[in-house]
Amino acid sequence: MKNFFSTNYSQNSFNLATLLLRLTFGLVLLLNHGLLKLKHFGQMSENFSDPLHIGHTASLGLVVFAEVLCALLLVLGLFTRFAALVLVISMAVAFFIVLKGQATEVHEPALLYLTVFFALLLVGPGRISVDAMMGK
Repeated sequence: MKNFFSTNYSQNSFNLATLLLRLTFGLVLLLNHGLLKLKHFGQMSENFSDPLHIGHTASLGLVVFAEVLCALLLVLGLFTRFAALVLVISMAVAFFIVLKGQATEVHEPALLYLTVFFALLLVGPGRISVDAMMGK
C-alpha cells in the first residue's frame, strides 16, 4: 500500500503500462475496425470518405494500412514510433476532418485513439517489445 501513494517513477510499471496500451488499443483497432475494412474493401471503396482528395480507394487503402499493418506493428512493439506516427495521422484526419461537427459519441473513439497513439509516439514501446529486444 505504501507504493500506491508513492510519487516515485517505476520502470517496471511504465513498461507494463506501455505494453497494456499497445495491446489494448492496437488489438481493438485492428480487430474492430481494420479487419472489417480489409474484409469489405471492395464494397467500401466506392463510398469511403476522401478527405485528402486522393480518391476513395486510395483513402481506404491508407486507412487499411494504418488500421491493420500499423496496428499489428504497434501490438508487437516493432517499429513502434513509425506505426504510432501513421496511426496519429490517420486518427487526426478522422477526428479533425472526417468527423468534424459530428456528435460527441461519434468522434470520441477517434480522439481516444489519437491521444493514446500520440502518447506512444512520444514515449516509445517500452522494454516489453520487439524493438527493445532488437536494441532499437
